[in-house]
Amino acid sequence: MNFSTKLLHWYKYNHRDLPWRNTQNPYLIWISEIILQQTRVNQGYQYYLRFIEKFPDVQTLAKAEEEDVLKLWQGLGYYSRARNIYYAAQQIISDFNGVFPSDYHDIIKLKGIGNYSASAIASFAFKQCYPVIDGNVLRVISRIYGISTPIDIDKGKKEVLSILKTLIDEQNPDIFNQAIMELGAMVCLPQNPKCETCPLNALCFATSNKIMHDFPVKTKKINQRSRFFYYLVIRLTYNNTEFVYLNKRTNNDIWKNMYDFPLIESEKEMDVAEDISFEIEKILKSNNYNLKKVSRMYRHQLTHQAISAYFFDIKITTPLAETTNFIMVPSSEINIYPIPKLVDNYLKDNCV
Repeated sequence: MNFSTKLLHWYKYNHRDLPWRNTQNPYLIWISEIILQQTRVNQGYQYYLRFIEKFPDVQTLAKAEEEDVLKLWQGLGYYSRARNIYYAAQQIISDFNGVFPSDYHDIIKLKGIGNYSASAIASFAFKQCYPVIDGNVLRVISRIYGISTPIDIDKGKKEVLSILKTLIDEQNPDIFNQAIMELGAMVCLPQNPKCETCPLNALCFATSNKIMHDFPVKTKKINQRSRFFYYLVIRLTYNNTEFVYLNKRTNNDIWKNMYDFPLIESEKEMDVAEDISFEIEKILKSNNYNLKKVSRMYRHQLTHQAISAYFFDIKITTPLAETTNFIMVPSSEINIYPIPKLVDNYLKDNCV
């Protein structure tokens, strides 16, 4: 049997039964593909089910409030994906009369859709012959063909794509694409590949030479920027109700359009006793406050950023000046708002 025949035969008996594989509805496939970018299946599975329950079709999604979409996405990270889904739904309504486009060249025009997602949707929903290239596929093809060109540059990706075009099953491009991604997810693993059970091991350059960990070749080392966040959890008791102040993140930065607490940020760690007290007074526009406690350090890793955060529990007796951009909400209602995982972790620890 050749490459494709072996791969499809393996997939037939070994694939996972996942809900987005049992439909040709392009909307549902689109949602699953975006959720599964940068997300493992076991984490994304429940998010997918909750998302399509609340937004079962593109019309419902397009009519929603952006904050509702972000709230449902909370904890998945890479929140630009949620914003792009929301904007793309409105695009489909305005540009395609509410019908999900069936042509690859129209699909790729949607906000947040790149070559991978467009190829996946075109093949899975419409059986069009477009190979998909994600991290799993790059790893599988690199190992089998011994590709020495780095896969994180265009030349490497093009080399893999040219190979895939010769391999893809034109009658079953959807199954071929699912199968090769599944092989990478279940067998051709990054650290401990299960070469002995791989249906393609007899064809694999890396396996035959016992150099599996030499592939795929990469050139880029991710540089992480360190950021230090000092959050002010400002509490005010008013009419027998405790309120806190929240800040909506509107700048083009991480967590855009989500909510966190008023923030002091630094590129280096600050002295809590001296530097922070001065900054707190600037934000409160007053020195009339009571610092109840300072949290432990919370760490949060993003692809290009390493965040270290402290939370300062502050009591005030009069409302902040109306000139601030913060909103005052009852403590019991914080979780109504979409908040970053970092802030959510603090709230769970402190029952705010």
